[in-house]
Amino acid sequence: MHIRIIPRLDIKGPNLVKGIHMEGLRVLGKPEQFARYYYENGADELIYMDAVASLYGRNSLLDIVQRTAQEIFIPLTVGGGLRTVDDIRTVLRAGADKVSINTAAIQRPELIREASRAFGSSTIVVAIEAIQKPDGSYEAYTDYGRQKTGVEVLSWAQQATELGAGELLVTSIDREGTGQGFDLALTRRIAEAVPIPVIAHGGAGKATDVHDVIVEGKADAISVASLFHYHGMQQLRSDEQDFLAEGNIEFLRRGVVFSKIQPVGLTALKTFLIQHGIECRC
Repeated sequence: MHIRIIPRLDIKGPNLVKGIHMEGLRVLGKPEQFARYYYENGADELIYMDAVASLYGRNSLLDIVQRTAQEIFIPLTVGGGLRTVDDIRTVLRAGADKVSINTAAIQRPELIREASRAFGSSTIVVAIEAIQKPDGSYEAYTDYGRQKTGVEVLSWAQQATELGAGELLVTSIDREGTGQGFDLALTRRIAEAVPIPVIAHGGAGKATDVHDVIVEGKADAISVASLFHYHGMQQLRSDEQDFLAEGNIEFLRRGVVFSKIQPVGLTALKTFLIQHGIECRC
């Protein structure tokens, strides 16, 4: 089995952003530039996530999705603010190949069944945003990691699978953006409990972290943000004048990388994994 490497681009307005624990979002550049760069350097797929969609109850990525779909030819998953079958249809018509749903799915699980019947289960990715509780169990969160649900993650992963999800995108909010490595126990528990692919996300700080979540966490695919983005920033120089009204642009201005992240390019990461016995698409 080939492991898929999937850059994740979290988007606020017209910009690529990144935070820690899904908070404190910093502007890193324009998503279309990063998407093309990742496509040209061997990304297997891309994930676009509207970081503020839940606040406004809508996904605002349609223009970006349309422009991206015209220039890249790998699967594109789009998420954030998708609440109905009609919302999903609109994003797919804009050029997405798959959709990621979380908040609406937890609020009304039957949406998973309706969507998978309408568009095929391979089109429906259920995103699970998890925080570990003191007793070692995990609780699912919604609204870009802002809202508690009281839903236990493992049982939800199994229910989502039974309802027709084609894949699960599992994010450890505890680890997200920290560079401390993936939550291997979280990923492994879900991967061993469901028969569908599990995409691990949240915590990659170096190439060995990706290796570990594949081998020890039993992930089928990896979604990476900071590890690639900070490397991409070094290749895609942005003029800060283009972002003066865009919020926190300190990363753009200073070019400082979070100290716990050891950025790596896509090609270098795949080479590293292949050298360590993990098959990737070249």
